[in-house]
Amino acid sequence: MVVKDFQMGYNVSNDDREGLGAAIMELRRTIYDELVKWKEKNTGRVLEVEGARQVGKTYILRKFARENFSHVIYISMADVSGNQFIQCLDKAEEWEPGMPRKEETIHQALQLYDSEFTDDKNTVILIDEIQESSRVYNLIRVLARNFDCYVIVTGSYLGRLLDKEFFLPAGDLDSLTMETLTFEEFADAFGKGELYRHISLYGQSDREAYQELHKYYDIYQRIGGYPAVVNTYLETESLEECESVLWRLMSLFVNESKRYFTEIVDVDVFEKLFNGIAITMIREKLGVRDLVEEISKIVYQSESGRITKKMMNHAISWLQASHIIGYAAKAVDCDFLNIKENSRFYFLDMGIAHYFLSQTGVEDDVMKGILAENFVYLAIRRHLKKDIAGSEPWFGYYEKTKGELDFFVRSKRNHKNYGVEVKSTDAQAKTARALYAAGKLDKLYYLKGESYGGIAEDENVVTVPLYLADRIRFE
Repeated sequence: MVVKDFQMGYNVSNDDREGLGAAIMELRRTIYDELVKWKEKNTGRVLEVEGARQVGKTYILRKFARENFSHVIYISMADVSGNQFIQCLDKAEEWEPGMPRKEETIHQALQLYDSEFTDDKNTVILIDEIQESSRVYNLIRVLARNFDCYVIVTGSYLGRLLDKEFFLPAGDLDSLTMETLTFEEFADAFGKGELYRHISLYGQSDREAYQELHKYYDIYQRIGGYPAVVNTYLETESLEECESVLWRLMSLFVNESKRYFTEIVDVDVFEKLFNGIAITMIREKLGVRDLVEEISKIVYQSESGRITKKMMNHAISWLQASHIIGYAAKAVDCDFLNIKENSRFYFLDMGIAHYFLSQTGVEDDVMKGILAENFVYLAIRRHLKKDIAGSEPWFGYYEKTKGELDFFVRSKRNHKNYGVEVKSTDAQAKTARALYAAGKLDKLYYLKGESYGGIAEDENVVTVPLYLADRIRFE
């Protein structure tokens, strides 16, 4: 079992880390366009870029910096450049009683670090793995308010910033989150991006085009979107090789995460969580009363006495902050004012979801349905903060039928309610129909794996191919 292997302790060498990073080829990432927009807005705030380990943050940020600024200062707080910058800060801040008080010490530190530093709009400072230094992170307010140049900070384990020594300068930060490759970006990697962007959602394109995209969706739901994994498939077309890279990525994440856990029992809990989350996803269809209690029963026998709810919350929160898992909330009777938060888990990468679900031994058809829901969850999650309500995606529960709707969406643009029913086959959803008939939904989408799309007899009941979920607009 995977959990047993984690307990044995997979040691990730420097060669492993470099190999995973080196696998990243020139993949088109849509976040690049967001970075350009941020530069053009010129808000004066520091940009914080979040994202899981190995999603390509450093690569894309250095590419953006090179192509959009005449001078780039790169500092990684996880390697020698970070140590050198700290030495420059120490030197700039040297002071003895009786000496004049120094001002602009950060400017002086940057000039010591890079003699060509000029504080103007042609310069960008990129600080990587900033969670390694509370001292540097706490300079963000000064960097935002006293500098003319652009500043970007990033890190894979920004959940550590919840520690009390980190001051959170919310008003001085813009933020972006970088995911693993979306299906659109995945299609681009295989030369199918234009096909994805222009194929009809409603069955008006050639059937061969839908079949072609479906073939790539089948690969995507198996290997996911970590750049190193995608490049491995591009080079080898081997699902087994991709699974090996996924295992190395998760082992790297586990071993690095141990540095931030102070109690050995926390580490023990953490290493077993992945399998427990996968089992919870299989068992739970209507939302358990207490997710933490449920997963605790899976990870440990309740009579063991080795675990507390605080420990489990700590480990789960770390997975969430590290962009490995996400939550969904339950909307009772599809009422946007009756929301039960944190009622379901999902993985934030399809390859990771497939990897750990497959370890449970679940039947293929059950796993296919769960993966389809996970895929749509990620698509809906990308709408948050932009055009739909909620802090996390919602699924619906209908008291009248005691059944569920896969996803319930409340548009912030037109204040209409949308139902999304995910089916990897052509089976009809009774609860979705009942909610629509009762007027609780203004529009209902069926997302089906084998469909070419189409509009039913009612124009507000629409079928869309599952793999085009990201192209649905709730307007």
